[in-house]
Amino acid sequence: MLDRLERMKERFQEVGQLMVQPDAMSDMKKFTELSKEYAELEKVVQAYDAYAKVLDDIQQAKNILENEKEAEFRDMAKMELDELKPEQERLEDELKKMLIPKDPNDEKNAVLEIRAGTGGDEAAIFAGDLFKMYQRFCDKNGLNLTVLDLTFGTAGGYKEIISTVTGKNAYGTLKYESGVHRVQRVPQTETQGRVHTSAATVAVLPEIDDVEVEIDMNDVRKDTYCSSGPGGQSVNTTYSAVRLTHEPTGLVVTCQDQKSQIKNFEKALKVLRSRLYEIELAKQNEEVGAQRRSIVRSGDRSDKIRTYNYPQGRVTDHRINYTVHNLPNIMNGEIEDLVENLQIAENASKMDETDQ
Repeated sequence: MLDRLERMKERFQEVGQLMVQPDAMSDMKKFTELSKEYAELEKVVQAYDAYAKVLDDIQQAKNILENEKEAEFRDMAKMELDELKPEQERLEDELKKMLIPKDPNDEKNAVLEIRAGTGGDEAAIFAGDLFKMYQRFCDKNGLNLTVLDLTFGTAGGYKEIISTVTGKNAYGTLKYESGVHRVQRVPQTETQGRVHTSAATVAVLPEIDDVEVEIDMNDVRKDTYCSSGPGGQSVNTTYSAVRLTHEPTGLVVTCQDQKSQIKNFEKALKVLRSRLYEIELAKQNEEVGAQRRSIVRSGDRSDKIRTYNYPQGRVTDHRINYTVHNLPNIMNGEIEDLVENLQIAENASKMDETDQ
């Protein structure tokens, strides 16, 4: 750990020198990146300097105990060691957390996709409930959720609804929600009061810039059509809705939330980039190997991650065996506790990898 911290301190000093060069401001994009790196490294270096001072003070106290014969000085050294040891442990824990590898996508905006799974009409209704849950969560946490495209369920809810989430740390906050969400309750469509099990799939993707994923537009077929609302009623009479088909992969993306065809095309292209990035990331994760995959985020959309049990008012996250009995609050968008515990589990897993 100390070697890594020393390298980070050297890089901190190097970045500081680069930022004061006469031509540093000529490339604002690079200067902004350097400023961001400097700010992140500064926190680590400050903690490292404090840790190094504590280690030095501990060594000096030990030297006094080994060489000093005066009882008064020896007692002072013992008292100092008693105070320094807990501080050493605190700073070590703090530094270990700082050294946890960060997901470079965390600060990006996100694409949120919710699709009805097994369970027919009830699955679509549950997909709608999940969308409302995320919508309320975003409203409470300063995130902006915008619907790009949707398909209504025949009895309510959505067969599919695709949105973008913009704001600080949008992807980093919602990324743990990817997977199969299962609901156990008496459906609105059930006449005999029996509890059914249905499911909906949630996918959270980082919104990827065009420089990160290159798309050959010769591989993309663009179709336009009139956007429509519930019941097939025409929302407008212009061909503003856009459907993009990526022929090499078969991926299809549609967007109809804007009146402008150009804006719908731009948004659809962002979603397509995110999906292509997810495919590439899945390949990389497969190469890394199962033993290195996080217990929290396997990257597999088919993994059952959470159960919402209405008769018992219970929500269980199966990845971390964490259960809460406040289902109404959860469905009202109060999922901060779940997100926090998933982040803690993820960080613990990464710390274990770092220590190995």
